Amino acid sequence: MRDFLPGDVRRREYVIGIITRVYERYGFEPLETPAVENLETLMGKYGDEGNKLIFKILKRGEHEKSGEADLALRYDLTVPLARVVAQHQARLPRLFKRYQIQPVWRADRPARGRFREFYQCDVDSLGSTSPVEEAELCAAVSDALGELGFRDFVIRLNHRHVLTSLLNAAGVGADLHGAALVTLDKLDKIGPDAAVAELGERGIGADAGAALLSFFNAGAATGLKARPDNEVRPCNEELDRLQASVGDTEGRAAIDTLRAITALMRATSAGDKVRIDPSLARGLSYYTGAIMEVNVADLAGSLGGGGRYDNLIGMFSGQDIPACGFSLGLERILVVMAERGMFPPTLAMSPADVMVAMFDASAAAHAMRVAGHLRAAGLRVLVYPDAGKIGKQIKYADGRGIPIVAMLGDDEIKAGTVTVKNLAAQSQETHPETDAGARILEALKRRG
Repeated sequence: MRDFLPGDVRRREYVIGIITRVYERYGFEPLETPAVENLETLMGKYGDEGNKLIFKILKRGEHEKSGEADLALRYDLTVPLARVVAQHQARLPRLFKRYQIQPVWRADRPARGRFREFYQCDVDSLGSTSPVEEAELCAAVSDALGELGFRDFVIRLNHRHVLTSLLNAAGVGADLHGAALVTLDKLDKIGPDAAVAELGERGIGADAGAALLSFFNAGAATGLKARPDNEVRPCNEELDRLQASVGDTEGRAAIDTLRAITALMRATSAGDKVRIDPSLARGLSYYTGAIMEVNVADLAGSLGGGGRYDNLIGMFSGQDIPACGFSLGLERILVVMAERGMFPPTLAMSPADVMVAMFDASAAAHAMRVAGHLRAAGLRVLVYPDAGKIGKQIKYADGRGIPIVAMLGDDEIKAGTVTVKNLAAQSQETHPETDAGARILEALKRRG
């Protein structure tokens, strides 16, 4: 959990602004929910691993001594969304498309790009089982990352029923599917040897574990993030390979769904980014259908992920409503962008466009009036509060990256003018107060 200094906040706002604009272009509406949920709302929705990471809040007042918890900080934005839809269903449209950008909390071990408090940028569509929804979500994420400057990302795609069929084919008992998926979700992080060992610790026999991992090793060119493009098996080819390995009806129906999604994605910006990856598991237990994850080569873990969760809302309302969503991790995006130098040089990092400097304290009221005129012209203006040596004030402006200093001495006040010093161009001009705002805007435009 961190403090964010002004430069950090500006970079965060830049990224959030782009993601928000893209989401709104796709017809998604904003939603916010409280930081705190009832503990029972969250428990049991994320699997055993996720339950351990929930920040619980002890009972308060006369119940404090019990040591029991009844509330918790939200773990993600999807379960609160399901609770909102169940609670406010009568006031929401049948097809509800929402985006939500808020912090979540997890009692995880901090690492590069992983924090205990972090923002998720969620986009979800509720009310339809059409594969158009998954394709649209991937397209929105692709557009957002593209506008942020990412070119090398891969969207990995799989289906929970395909995983179930592969687990059955490998001889993994149905009661151990959940445990196997937790390990598979970490396969690209821990490697096949550690994965086989962990599967054994979870009660999965050596033969079943080896059979499972051998399938994924045979399909290593399916688009895992470390693979260059010329080694990636095309989606249809990989789906054909899966078709030959999946024997049950549900698994084959899932492959048909993946074919439909990838075909639709070809008409979008995500078309050349998608890869079929049968090892993709997504650890959250509420996923029921297609699952997605977006990766870049130089980050362990993902920039985001999501999938279909058709049964989650029914846990709260008693009525299943089809739903799918995608979540981008703001913190990880910021880490990669900072390390790659992806923020535009034009991103405003200074507190103001103009600083008003005065030679004498008696000019304070006049300085504030001039600042008001400049702000009305659309400029960000800081009034230096302490009159004195003008060189000291200019040095402050230069150190803060403020490009223009508007100086007010006795002569300027009497004449109704402002002396404008352009620190970048090392030039100085005097303008009437009424024209100063327009002239400064022109100077800033020339500066770029």
